Amino acid sequence: MARQKKTIITCAVTGAIHTPTMSDALPYSYDDIAQQAVDAAEAGASILHLHARNPETGAPSVDPKDFAPFLPRIKQATDAVVNLSTGGSLTLSIQDRITPAKTFSPEMCSMNMGSMNFSFHPLAKRYGDDDWKFDWEKDYVANSDQNIFRNTFRDIQEAAETLAPHDIKFEHECYDVGHLYNLKFCMDIGLFKAPIFIQFIFGILGGIGPEIDNLVFMKRTADRLFGDDYRWSVLGAGGAQMGLATSASQMGGHLRVGLEDSLFISRGKLAESNAAQVQKIRRIVEDLGCDVATPDEAREILALKGADRVNF
Repeated sequence: MARQKKTIITCAVTGAIHTPTMSDALPYSYDDIAQQAVDAAEAGASILHLHARNPETGAPSVDPKDFAPFLPRIKQATDAVVNLSTGGSLTLSIQDRITPAKTFSPEMCSMNMGSMNFSFHPLAKRYGDDDWKFDWEKDYVANSDQNIFRNTFRDIQEAAETLAPHDIKFEHECYDVGHLYNLKFCMDIGLFKAPIFIQFIFGILGGIGPEIDNLVFMKRTADRLFGDDYRWSVLGAGGAQMGLATSASQMGGHLRVGLEDSLFISRGKLAESNAAQVQKIRRIVEDLGCDVATPDEAREILALKGADRVNF
């Protein structure tokens, strides 16, 4: 498989799955999200995938007021591409979830390409009743087994059409092979234009498993459906993070790390920061002969609108 001339590293800084009890390194205050994002960019991440949290409780938030304090600080301190989540919550409507992207008009935002069971309830068994830092955490984690992460075709169309005037490039998050076919259908009806950017996601309970065979299968399917009209990256959840990221770089793709996707730096050892994960994967891929893309090189590869056209 042909290699990219440059490998884009995305860092997903905080997400909406892990909770403050699970790692002291997980940022949730405005200051910590901003600082860890900037540090990750300085370590080599050219794209910063960002969620917001309530700074008092650490709970996930899609309220623009919880994005506003840190987005300008990140833009001022780094030229990294900002990618805002439109996932953000397993229970809120698509209208609520796209509000941050509609408000701030970033260069990129995520776009989940199908409804699915999305659960992380087994994590609750790792903690006793008295271990949780905040009252909301235990029920949030333990009850995730009852959630359907809704991303219907109508939801996808509403998000695409609402955000179209903003000229935002979507990170099409595909958790299983069927999501690739959903994306192809959406392209065929004109919702998205080439070149598209696909994030293959492995290891989420409810999605495809984190085996190399599955990566090869997803890549081969995307090749058949999209030909030369797409760029791609890999997200491996939990313990699959570094191995699948390394494999992606050697197969000609891009990669994503960050505390949203895994709290660990190696088996059984919590990462001290997002930057530590970026530093590790950068060292690995460079040692294997890949060059890491700068933010401007990432903009060129993905055909982004530029940081001068965002609203923060």
